[in-house]
Amino acid sequence: MTATLPGVDLDVLSRWLDEVRPGLRQGGLAGEVIAGGKSNLTYRVTDGASTWALRRPPLAHVLPTAHDMVREFRVISALAGTAVPVAEPVALCADPAVLGAPFYLMGFVDGVVLDKRALLAELPAQDATRCCELLVDTLVALHETDPAAVGLADFGRPEGFLARQVRRWRQQWDASQTRPLAELAQTVERLEAQLPTQSAPGVVHGDYRLTNVMFTPAVDRIAAVVDWEMATLGDPLTDLGLLVVYQDLAQQGDMIMPRMSPENGFLTARQMVALYAERSPRDLAALEWYIGFGYFKLAVVAEGIHHRFLAGKTVGEGFAHFGAGVPALLQAALRSLATQA
Repeated sequence: MTATLPGVDLDVLSRWLDEVRPGLRQGGLAGEVIAGGKSNLTYRVTDGASTWALRRPPLAHVLPTAHDMVREFRVISALAGTAVPVAEPVALCADPAVLGAPFYLMGFVDGVVLDKRALLAELPAQDATRCCELLVDTLVALHETDPAAVGLADFGRPEGFLARQVRRWRQQWDASQTRPLAELAQTVERLEAQLPTQSAPGVVHGDYRLTNVMFTPAVDRIAAVVDWEMATLGDPLTDLGLLVVYQDLAQQGDMIMPRMSPENGFLTARQMVALYAERSPRDLAALEWYIGFGYFKLAVVAEGIHHRFLAGKTVGEGFAHFGAGVPALLQAALRSLATQA
């Protein structure tokens, strides 16, 4: 722990916290950057008596509609107490004048994240299988949550969601691109031409995968789903399509996902889809389109990370290889869309 953090002035944070939550802080604050995130920054902050997690946007190149702290805080506040486990919301600061960007505090979840090679190597196969099953069960629970019942009826615009998402992620690409790629325009053209009929609207996480949940130390349940920055109301099958992408990448182990092989007990993407189909009433006939969209979206995210890396505005290690992986993600999107056609 340190008294100096990139992107967080702990003295300013202390004064703000005393103002919005008088009596909560019991001592001087110290903190550290939590490794793992490639987009928003997450810190562990403590006063010596309590520990919290602080989330804020990247230090530079913040894209329009991305890195939305207010949305993150709202959705975890809404889902607290539901079948979808989340960290305890503590306090939100929407004023960028305090730390240079909006941020929020939540309870620190002392759980297990499956993102370290050593941890994955020691994980028994039956635990790996159970983690995958819990991941799918929780995704179904999220998608079947009634948005109105938890105060999220106005959290997004489900009508026209898919077409709007394709346009928005194309715009994000335009704001981040570091070089022209012909596959980008081809992918967008096919996504627009093959747009499916939308699934019934629900809460969408936006980046759902095994490394964005925290398990209890016994790895017997999910302690919290994290990284809600892209959450909205829309077509929940975008979550499932992206989960397939992440799990396919995890079979190989790449720049985004650590290796999670079936030989070690992890379910394949198709096994996860089969479980989702058993537990959910949703029609998966157009799933390949959603998978193609997932690859496209991930390519845009990777290009944004590459853009920040080239500008010297990333915090921590592990960013150097994102740019090289973008063309392969777009090519995979085109393959999925060709299957759906």
